[in-house]
Amino acid sequence: MNKKQQESNNTSKLLNSIIEGIKEKKGIDIVKIDLTKIDYSECKYFVICQGNSTVQAESIAQSVEETVEKETGETAWHKDGYKNAIWILLDYGEVMVHVFQKDARKFYDLENLWADAKIEKIETEN
Repeated sequence: MNKKQQESNNTSKLLNSIIEGIKEKKGIDIVKIDLTKIDYSECKYFVICQGNSTVQAESIAQSVEETVEKETGETAWHKDGYKNAIWILLDYGEVMVHVFQKDARKFYDLENLWADAKIEKIETEN
């Protein structure tokens, strides 16, 4: 396996771990935004979801951190937003995770901001 294939495998494993962590805590409206075709992007993917409360947003972000570390051995390079949990950001280099509360997600509207990228809705079980 060449270096590019290995990197792609690592990114896929990271994305799957992130999504699993979000689903574990019943994250709402999960989307994956593929930024690989965008020249001016700072990372390869955004994963966005929301929680119904401060407590749920914190739980989702913590679940992502725990799941990613357990499954990939990686830790977030940077994390921010736990203090008020309106918008929690977890930066994994190639992937940035955004855990919002509903009003903040609507206000910042990242999906529309990156509308020229490929956006995939992630199915969840109710």
